[in-house]
Amino acid sequence: MRDKTSFFILGLLAGILSAAVFFASMQRGGGAQKKTLKLAHGLESTHPVHLAMERMKARVEELSGGALSIDIYPGGPLGDEIKCIEQLKNGSLDMTKASTASIGMFSPEIETLNLPYLFENEAHYWKVLNSPIGEKFLNLMQNSGLVGLCYYDAGARSFYTVKKEINTPEDLDGLKIRVMNSKIAIETVAALGAAPTPISSGELYTALSQGIVDGAENNFPTFKSSANGEICKFFTVDEHTRTPDVLLIGKSTWDKLSPAEREILKKAAAESSIYQRGLWKKMTEDAIAHSQKIGVKIIYPDKAAFAKKTQKIYEALEGTKKGALAKEIKDAQ
Repeated sequence: MRDKTSFFILGLLAGILSAAVFFASMQRGGGAQKKTLKLAHGLESTHPVHLAMERMKARVEELSGGALSIDIYPGGPLGDEIKCIEQLKNGSLDMTKASTASIGMFSPEIETLNLPYLFENEAHYWKVLNSPIGEKFLNLMQNSGLVGLCYYDAGARSFYTVKKEINTPEDLDGLKIRVMNSKIAIETVAALGAAPTPISSGELYTALSQGIVDGAENNFPTFKSSANGEICKFFTVDEHTRTPDVLLIGKSTWDKLSPAEREILKKAAAESSIYQRGLWKKMTEDAIAHSQKIGVKIIYPDKAAFAKKTQKIYEALEGTKKGALAKEIKDAQ
């Protein structure tokens, strides 16, 4: 009796296994083939951009009836932004998030968005990014093997220092300020009279505490998450640049998607952008409150005086494509 029961159970298990294999093969080879895109980025899983991506993933699956999905890998498992962009270009990765500063190494025109005091304020910034001008920049990257799907808010970059308040551009004279390894970032800080010092973000806390640099520049949420407020007690809200993050998909992947799949992805990405902006605003408010709580003095200077000192950067671009794009943005106020 036991033998008969054992054979029955084994047969039942074999049947279940065969059915599972059958349905899996049908999903792979049948008309309802499921596509899963691989998205990797370097942010933590609690960051507003990652949370927006999770929202996008759910929306893609909903709109496609489960036929299209996205696997998201946060925390930089496949390398930094530059490495991820390179993988998009060679087809080994489908999607990533990158700042316009990183993308500029592959698509020079998008560096225009990194120019100092290009945007009058946050309203002007989003007016441009949500307009045909913003769409133009997303499309410009296709010549470099990349397709831009939407923009994510990365705030405005401002100066923060260890010992000296920055109230005017002259206060920056001679100070060593940490910058990203970006040509425009270096030119901007130099034009304002400081000594731009490229240092990796992971080494910045130590560089500030040891006096290797006198300050840095970034947004409030990063100022908080990096704990730089423990050392830098002056934050000057000059908002010299607004460098958006961009959700990218490799052109080789994009070309393999059907028109319907592309529309689903664009719609879900656009919705995730709006969601992310709300999260970012709340995160910024919390970071400002935290900075004040730990004794950081927040300074609101006359930004016009700072902007005036960076005009030579625009003068050098006269007659170039970047110069024309910058003028188009400034005129769209």
